[in-house]
Amino acid sequence: MQVTLRLPTRTLHQGPASRLFAEAENGAFGMLPNHVDFVAALVPSVLILTLADGGEHIFGIDEGILVKKGHRVDVAIRRGVRGADLASLRETVQRNFIEIDEDERVARSALSRLEAGIVRRFADLQRPRTP
Repeated sequence: MQVTLRLPTRTLHQGPASRLFAEAENGAFGMLPNHVDFVAALVPSVLILTLADGGEHIFGIDEGILVKKGHRVDVAIRRGVRGADLASLRETVQRNFIEIDEDERVARSALSRLEAGIVRRFADLQRPRTP
């Protein structure tokens, strides 16, 4: 089957695979080329592609969606990284995902402060002024 892993800005992987292992909201699953067509919502986990020669590609993925139709599997994910093995993948995920989550938390906090300031200013504008 032909597997494509897409990020919002680029393609992370594209190529043939003889087997796929992923984790959806309702549990982990495996897929072979003649698997029934379906759609699954993926959770942050490890996605493993087994190649025809027995080699493996291992990816750390964030939430996304998997669509299988015929012999094509399209996986759209928010974030993803490729690892050489599970040990290095853990380190890569820690470095890329966890640090980005901290940056997002700081940005959300700043945005919340800005929104609160705007709401206060609108409330001040609505108050009647007494002469």
